[in-house]
Amino acid sequence: MPGLLFEDFQDGQLFKHSITRTVTETDNVLFSTMTMNPAALHLDHHYAATETEFGKPLVNSLFTLGLMIGISVHDTTHGTTIANLGMTDVVFPKPVFQGDTLHIETRVLGKRRSKSRPNAGIVTFEHKAYNQRGEEVASCTRQAFMHARGTETVKV
Repeated sequence: MPGLLFEDFQDGQLFKHSITRTVTETDNVLFSTMTMNPAALHLDHHYAATETEFGKPLVNSLFTLGLMIGISVHDTTHGTTIANLGMTDVVFPKPVFQGDTLHIETRVLGKRRSKSRPNAGIVTFEHKAYNQRGEEVASCTRQAFMHARGTETVKV
């Protein structure tokens, strides 16, 4: 199913995304190495066990951010986003470890019609990620530039 158009979003609307994802060691190692992040905190089990308070490697927080937003796409912006305008207020209140299963909620904080492009609008989302224990592990605010109804260039 394609994502929603600008007009379809309502202030305060809450999406409890049905897709969940268990994070694996492979996810963490591949993402960390592909993004050139050599931090032992993410890649070295011995270091994490002996030199950190966590006792095991942490999942790369940027992977968590990407996964959180990515899971939201299917219900919200798939095929209807022109571009992301930015992510702010990014926080990681609890660590994510391999084996954690994340579920995501998205709330529409607001929307406004574009001043420069009448066939588009800006929707502000708040994304939150929770682990299998219901602990919040990540959140952010995202602004998405969205196609509006009647846009001829929407491809889904």
